Amino acid sequence: MNIHEYQAKSLLRDYGAPVAEGRIAHSPQEAAAQAHDLGGGTFVVKAQIHAGGRGKGGGIKLVKTLSELHAEADRMLGKPLVTPQTGPKGRLVRRVYVVKDTTIARELYLSLLVDRGSGRVAFVASTEGGVDIEAVAANTPEKIATLTVDPASGISNFHGRVIASALKLEGPLAKQCTSLVKSLYKLFVEKDASLIEINPLVVTKEGNLLCLDAKIAFDDNALFRHGDIAELRDIHEEEPAEVEAARLGLSYVKLDGSIGCMVNGAGLAMATMDIIKLYGMEPANFLDVGGGASKEKVAAAFKIILSDPNVKGILVNIFGGIMKCDVIAEGVVAAVKEFFRAR
Repeated sequence: MNIHEYQAKSLLRDYGAPVAEGRIAHSPQEAAAQAHDLGGGTFVVKAQIHAGGRGKGGGIKLVKTLSELHAEADRMLGKPLVTPQTGPKGRLVRRVYVVKDTTIARELYLSLLVDRGSGRVAFVASTEGGVDIEAVAANTPEKIATLTVDPASGISNFHGRVIASALKLEGPLAKQCTSLVKSLYKLFVEKDASLIEINPLVVTKEGNLLCLDAKIAFDDNALFRHGDIAELRDIHEEEPAEVEAARLGLSYVKLDGSIGCMVNGAGLAMATMDIIKLYGMEPANFLDVGGGASKEKVAAAFKIILSDPNVKGILVNIFGGIMKCDVIAEGVVAAVKEFFRAR
């Protein structure tokens, strides 16, 4: 589960990480009022959507007056924002984040993720902040440092010093970095995060570290342990079909292909998608109906597949050892009859 930047900043603040002061707003008038309450001056208006590359799409703007702030908020709110990660339709902007401007001396990159190879939490650090980290990894991999944390010994000042060295931070900045590293790790572990990305992590002209932008994602399977995190979910930012599937207890992920898949068992579903690609087509979805689905559940799953206008064909691949095939057939027939009756 992903959350918005302003929510991520609030969590970071709770764990002692340095973030710029900002307020959320749902209208141009509220945005101007929030800036006034923060003392005026220069601000950054940031559209809040679950996608990167907002600046490239015009979703992050520096403003010097309240009238400029009002105008930019009015331009963003209620309109779709198209970025390299949203697709051509973009994402509707329902709120903006009004943040005090920061004087920047350097831009860095710092993230935490789960390293599947080692089974550990890993820090990824680079002196090349504020740009696409994928491009840095592809073109100048020597500028990226990775450090894993042994879960048996946990986080220590050592990890902070290594990250500080990788980011070329010395003196007081190195101490701030060590503190930040420990705070981020604590947040990551305690809240069952799957990603924390600070890009950019900046050094201000006053000589302080500041988390200028933040992205945090959480393990969906651990949300039952974190009611406070689950409450941060914004279903408007999720694929409607995936939201409906989750409500029905189905494992569904929408993809960009044209061949719909209905399968039972995650491994078989992955193999089915591989078969589709092997024969030159692209899967339209991942869908695991499970081993004990009812006729009604199968019908609902099939209707979700049919609701995708990109679907040109459907491949049903059921392992009869864990699912009665007649139940699948009855569900498919019921779904098709209802679908075409509605049309």
